[in-house]
Amino acid sequence: MSEPARLDGKIALVTGGARGIGEGIARGFVRHGAQVLVCDINVEQGEATARDLGPAAVFFRLDATDPESWEAAVAFAMERFGGLDILVNNAGTGTGGGIERETLSEHRRVLDLNLTGVWLGMRAALRAMDARGGGSIINISSIDGIVGVEGLSTYVGSKFAVTGMTRSLALELGERGIRVNSIHPGIIETPLVQAGPPASQERLDKAIARQPIKRRGTPEDIANAAVFLASDESSYCTGSQLVVDGGHTAGPYRDPMDI
Repeated sequence: MSEPARLDGKIALVTGGARGIGEGIARGFVRHGAQVLVCDINVEQGEATARDLGPAAVFFRLDATDPESWEAAVAFAMERFGGLDILVNNAGTGTGGGIERETLSEHRRVLDLNLTGVWLGMRAALRAMDARGGGSIINISSIDGIVGVEGLSTYVGSKFAVTGMTRSLALELGERGIRVNSIHPGIIETPLVQAGPPASQERLDKAIARQPIKRRGTPEDIANAAVFLASDESSYCTGSQLVVDGGHTAGPYRDPMDI
């Protein structure tokens, strides 16, 4: 028996949709009956992802830091599919190495995409969602938007800001039928994570060994959460933070044999 189409008739825009978590979310949405605008600055990979998803998906080049690019993407979604019900702000970037090594230009670049890009996306989507009688905005934050991480002050700051902005917009937009929630992924196996150096992989493996669920998450894990928040099943959820991290932030893990 095929699974029910939980997003039948809904139209979604997903940023950072060419690969990784964004691709996983786009695939989950199509699988559940939505039409999806796959948005990214990576044209080649984005077009390939949309082709693979079939007629329910189309690629649109979107620079999430550019307000005119956002207006064009939303207009295209309305022209191509007839409206917009779901916005997933997934595009993001980061730097590391500590505050003394990070440059001002790197700091501003992270905030421009991770924070201002989310703000621009939400603002651009509102009229289209109003025309449909409401909608669901899903902002991809991080577990680093809940707890601090040494050496990642700019990235963490941007993700904490997304968490706070999500709550504030939930209060502002609730009476318009627009729900705003955030998803907080833990350590997810994506091409970007896989490309990290051996020392980075070792640190991630050590962190996972201390989790209750001792594996890396998958884009599908995040997609499943996004499908729920995009669907009418979550009609009473707004301003919420859905953590998908294998228990990483639940607390320090202790082996029962050591107690």
